[in-house]
Amino acid sequence: MATSIPSNLKYTKEHEWALVQGDVAIIGITDFAQSALGDIVFLEVPEVGAELTAGETFGVVESIKSVSDLYVPISGTVIEKNSELESSPEKINEGPYESWLIKVKIKNSSDLNNLLSSEQYQEFCNSSH
Repeated sequence: MATSIPSNLKYTKEHEWALVQGDVAIIGITDFAQSALGDIVFLEVPEVGAELTAGETFGVVESIKSVSDLYVPISGTVIEKNSELESSPEKINEGPYESWLIKVKIKNSSDLNNLLSSEQYQEFCNSSH
């Protein structure tokens, strides 16, 4: 299964991606994740102002097949959530890298050192089959 893995993003082993822009991380789920989930029907993410800790769950994505927790790749404060996805969660299936879930003001940039590069994530996906 060939999936798209943009090289400008950082990844987690739980299949979230992060795009770092200054002190803000834009977070979503990967093509691999949406493909494994199938048709996404529900999304729950935290409200603006929520404090998140790297590695903890920050929400839920539900498909017709299963419910999966979302894990935040970095610690910080939610500064924006993608409200459009709450009413149209299927957009994640249509464009997982365009359909960001939340934006987080990064608390500790060293958290980024724990994330995978696109090459590492590709290897991880290949080895987890």
